[in-house]
Amino acid sequence: MRIPDSTKEIFNSDNRLSDEPVAGIGRRKMLGLLAAGAGVLGLNSAAAAGEPVAAMPPAPENEFAPAQLFAQARLRSYKTRRSSSWDRSGGNADAVPVEAGASSTILEVAGAGVVTHLWFTINSQDHHHLKNLVLRAWWDGESSPSVEVPIGDFFGLGLGEYYVYQSELLAVAPVKALNAYFQMPFANGARLTVTNEGKVRTDSLYFAVDYVTLPALPGDLGRFHAQYRQAAPCKSAVNNWTVNWDKSVDNLKNLDGKDNYVFLEATGRGHFVGVTQAVLQNQDGWFGEGDDMIFIDGSPLPVINGTGSEDYYNGAWDFGGQAFGYAHNGAPYMVDPERIGGRCCLYRWHTESPITFEKSIRVTIEHGHANHRSDDFYSTAYWYQTEPHAAFPSLPAPEARVPRVYAVGGAGAAPVPEK
Repeated sequence: MRIPDSTKEIFNSDNRLSDEPVAGIGRRKMLGLLAAGAGVLGLNSAAAAGEPVAAMPPAPENEFAPAQLFAQARLRSYKTRRSSSWDRSGGNADAVPVEAGASSTILEVAGAGVVTHLWFTINSQDHHHLKNLVLRAWWDGESSPSVEVPIGDFFGLGLGEYYVYQSELLAVAPVKALNAYFQMPFANGARLTVTNEGKVRTDSLYFAVDYVTLPALPGDLGRFHAQYRQAAPCKSAVNNWTVNWDKSVDNLKNLDGKDNYVFLEATGRGHFVGVTQAVLQNQDGWFGEGDDMIFIDGSPLPVINGTGSEDYYNGAWDFGGQAFGYAHNGAPYMVDPERIGGRCCLYRWHTESPITFEKSIRVTIEHGHANHRSDDFYSTAYWYQTEPHAAFPSLPAPEARVPRVYAVGGAGAAPVPEK
């Protein structure tokens, strides 16, 4: 191991302590350097200095080894638990049915803890079960849920169709395996349910909720929230939408976010960690020429202003019409892009620096440049905040949540019969 140059300068050629002062170093600092150098070499510092000295205190954490070096080996004090649909008879019927209009409780626990992982797979004859089954979660005995999202949308399947992808916080594995890795703390209780709001019985709901229990939680933790919204279709800011970009579109301006699609409105203190979005095109052309605009703590103008929808999702140039998925960002599902009926699912996680707010936040995005397009948007926002939270908008009726193409008019939108 290489000795630091400042330490080597303290020694003579025969490795004895020099009596000559080292420029810029007093004897106290010199002995400190000596002790550090001896520690690096594995020597006893008192012997190296030639005089008795007190034992060196333990090295401060991270001085010689980063904390990450010990992260996997460090012993834990929590208790690991799981709530799942395993067959209580010891057989292999490891699922529960959910009748139309009924709910299944997938976790109910008292005390403090953290939900760390959700897993589902579903067998249902209902072709729209990803939209009709609704996931809800309550923390600490609250009266209104902090999570209220159709189960497909919660896992990024916002068009009610399965596809495989992987990201930092959500993943869908073969075959139809839904996974979420958000940390969801609770101080004195948690309750999670799945409700069948459709008209067809769910034959088999398989689930696993992994969580840990603790004596208590730190006082500086927000509670996990997830909220669903949709606009089907979005309302265009112009009546005469055209496929080709022309001056009527180019001259549109939007500085204050009026008529933007809203991912989230929340009050309290917290931080926004990300969003999943699905788009069904009602018009030809590129749907994403719209900027993200985020308003924080009552600001009338955006505190954060983006440059385009594909840019917000950390891609570029219409994604080149290519599906992709990474840890923090992706458009993992793209079918017939830039055409009527084209479908796209997207996600963006802000885990590298969650977007903080002290009083309120409003997270929005334009639907086309200055909101000139009328496509269908479906989204789920994910965030942490203090309680109580603001009231959620009412969920649309189950049949309204099912994506379909709308006839919205204009040269770029051929008439489509409403189903």
